[in-house]
Amino acid sequence: MMPSRPVKPASCAARPARRALLPMLVASLMAGQVQAADLLTITRDALENNAELAAARSETNSVEAGRDVERGDLLPQVNASGQVAHNEQFESQSSKFSVGSTPSDDSYNSASLTLEASQALYDAVNSAELEKAERQIDQQTYQLAATEQQVLIDVASAYFDILRAHEILEARRAQERAIGRQLEQAQEQFDVGLIAVTEVEEAQASYDQSRADRISAESDLQVAFEALERLTGKRYDSIESLEEAMPVTPPEPAKRGAWVDLAMENSPLVLAQQAGVEVSRSAVDVSKAQRLPVVEAFANYQYADSDNDTLKGEDSSAQVGVGVSVPLYTGGSTSAGIRQSTYALESSQYNFEAQRRDTVQQVRSLFTQVSNDVSTVEARAQAIVSNRSALEATRAGYEVGTRNIVDVLNAEQSLYDAIANHADARYDYVINLLTLRQQSGTLDVDAIEEVNGWLTESESVTFTLPEEGRYDQVLDIGAPPQPDA
Repeated sequence: MMPSRPVKPASCAARPARRALLPMLVASLMAGQVQAADLLTITRDALENNAELAAARSETNSVEAGRDVERGDLLPQVNASGQVAHNEQFESQSSKFSVGSTPSDDSYNSASLTLEASQALYDAVNSAELEKAERQIDQQTYQLAATEQQVLIDVASAYFDILRAHEILEARRAQERAIGRQLEQAQEQFDVGLIAVTEVEEAQASYDQSRADRISAESDLQVAFEALERLTGKRYDSIESLEEAMPVTPPEPAKRGAWVDLAMENSPLVLAQQAGVEVSRSAVDVSKAQRLPVVEAFANYQYADSDNDTLKGEDSSAQVGVGVSVPLYTGGSTSAGIRQSTYALESSQYNFEAQRRDTVQQVRSLFTQVSNDVSTVEARAQAIVSNRSALEATRAGYEVGTRNIVDVLNAEQSLYDAIANHADARYDYVINLLTLRQQSGTLDVDAIEEVNGWLTESESVTFTLPEEGRYDQVLDIGAPPQPDA
């Protein structure tokens, strides 16, 4: 052992340097701590940045502008036109009767101005078009609401799919470590002649399968993070995890029929199809209005000026009146248009009924799924306890020779499958509950905020992609797992 040397006291010049270094170190540590994003924050990001939702909002603005276009046809129309011209006349003919007469000017300038104004007094077509535009706004408003709710459920599903993939990955990692230790033990026992080589091969096969499962789980987690990025346009290094003690309760209201009633009153998908029926009915009115007369008041003013010698001077006129236009025969196109729009109305009514039936079926199925998920989560949790006890008993039997290594490996596999199944059950419950609210038309930011209260930042899930061109590296997903006790 090398002799210890006496510690020299720090010089006076070094002490200020150390005092200056401490704040820099603290600042560096604080900068490295990135706060995990929660579901509510990511949802708000999606509502601001989601491309599909932005497109739906623009479409809504476009439909609203269409109403103003149709309204404009019923308001006064004023047009003005004018003309300034230089005129040249070229004549080679002459007449004996023109002898002694004053020759006309072959080059002169002229100008004219026309003002026209009209106001529809009775125009059934444009009035029906305006009514149709109003119904289209109603339909588009419901479609926008449906798109917003779809974004909410997509974000929530992607968020919890990440947490699901992370928990399954942790189970697969633990499984790989446990079976790896079993393989090492089997190899040691084979080396001293206590077991046959077949047991080592069984352990090796189980280990290879567990390693493949772990790699697949890593890939699933990467894909889940990228799916969330697509929805929000942002990348998140870490997100908050779901508390183990989250509430798992039956849906409220507790009756399936009450959820169906909510859906019929609030589902934007159902209401959009219902509004589509009204749009089609308005289109029938537009077609029928093609047979009606159009009555409008009009006024016009004309002014002309010329410096031609023969027509020199100004000329103006004005006119005010009422005009009527009556379609007498259009080649059968009006009747065909009525038939066409009537069939379209019939189709929209069938579409509405199909959407209504589909929504009723979806709500009933989701209500049953959520109710069953409550029991499933509890059963899956108990399965972990049972499989852990079975594994301990199997290991004890293996040590005394009543069980073989295959039994131990199967028990290991069953335990970690139970852990993964429990994670699936928990996240199925959350996603199915939110989907039930979506189908019933009651999914909003407040519902997301309620679920957000089930999250905890103490165990955030982090994900770091490998460097560009280095995808052969091991993915850095969360903190490295600790060895099993």
